[in-house]
Amino acid sequence: MGDGEPVVFLHGDISDLRTWERQLVAFGPNHRAVAYSRRFFRPNEEGAPGADYTWPRHVDDLLSFLQAVNAAPAHLVGNSSGAYISLLAAIQAPDAVRTLVLEEPPVIPLLMSTPPRPGELLRLLVRRPRTALSMMRYGMTVMIPAERSFRLGDDEGGMITFARGVLGGAEFFDRLSASRVDQMRANVTPIKQQLLTGTLPPLADSDLRRMQVPTLIVIGQHTAPSMRHLMDRLEALLPDVERVVIPNASHFMHEDNAPVVNKAILDFFDRHSS
Repeated sequence: MGDGEPVVFLHGDISDLRTWERQLVAFGPNHRAVAYSRRFFRPNEEGAPGADYTWPRHVDDLLSFLQAVNAAPAHLVGNSSGAYISLLAAIQAPDAVRTLVLEEPPVIPLLMSTPPRPGELLRLLVRRPRTALSMMRYGMTVMIPAERSFRLGDDEGGMITFARGVLGGAEFFDRLSASRVDQMRANVTPIKQQLLTGTLPPLADSDLRRMQVPTLIVIGQHTAPSMRHLMDRLEALLPDVERVVIPNASHFMHEDNAPVVNKAILDFFDRHSS
């Protein structure tokens, strides 16, 4: 939608390109606003058994997409796993990225492996006890139960457990419209496959300290405590970074409070446009 500097929106898990409807309308008047559904997410076909759901494939897809639609360098706006993919793409190909807007990427590898190696949680508990406790609580109450449900074939239960966890609580899940929950159901297979077979790719402190891409971290006021700790770590490492907290919002902040999110991002672009 629109013309101007390209802005490419990258959705997270249990989402697809429909999550950005209110952004396309807001950004289209002054930018070339583009949203696409990642591989295996609707309306694309689900992967066949044994398909490659790994993160590097999504990074390669993003960089190939930018070239195919002549959108590089682009402003990248990503939510959750889409933010992580955008961050990895900027590290891999900085010339393809004009700016980064990261809505709560799951940068767990900055603190530990996934799954954690023996001793990593103990060392984190010694160095950053509050962070360690919040990560352990998130794992025990969200990730492990969701994975267990998926392994037992209860995709609905796994989806609900995962969604409630990433949104910061059941009350935010309960606010979702029926159509938004249906969007989650339509994209449950990719998150199931990633939880059961995938691990987050490594992310080194040095990779972030070397980044020269201007970055805006966007966080919801009511996000999970573990996510706030992760964003603190990410902000501390990036050399050219700003941060904004979106009131009355959870992990889906661009849906929960679209006007505030859109204004924050547009103001950021104004400071870093060509």
